[in-house]
Amino acid sequence: QVQLVESGGGSVQPGGSLRLSCVASGLTSDYYVIGWFRRAPGKEREGVSGISSSGGSTSYAASVSGRFTISRDSAKDTVYLQMNSLKPEDTAVYYCAATRYGLGLVADEYDYWGQGTQVTVSS
Repeated sequence: QVQLVESGGGSVQPGGSLRLSCVASGLTSDYYVIGWFRRAPGKEREGVSGISSSGGSTSYAASVSGRFTISRDSAKDTVYLQMNSLKPEDTAVYYCAATRYGLGLVADEYDYWGQGTQVTVSS
């Protein structure tokens, strides 16, 4: 049974940092891209960042490029999203998901999803 579990969300002031974690279990193949998505109240789900199975390739949405960094520790089956210089517009529920396709951050291509973790950026 595949399971993705996010953690690390919370409340932070603008300019602050958070690190999200996604622990993936039960994936039957090593060739899985892990992506982070977010959904803000009243907005469409947005792809944030993705990382290849080897960790050698990454992708970022323009809105987070230069502020967020994705990484993975295969030994721990964990993908991280380091979020720096957070802005109020980063407030959303963040989800990690797994796909056998590429790094295009197309939500419909993702097979498995976590339950989400809330990130709130407010002064």
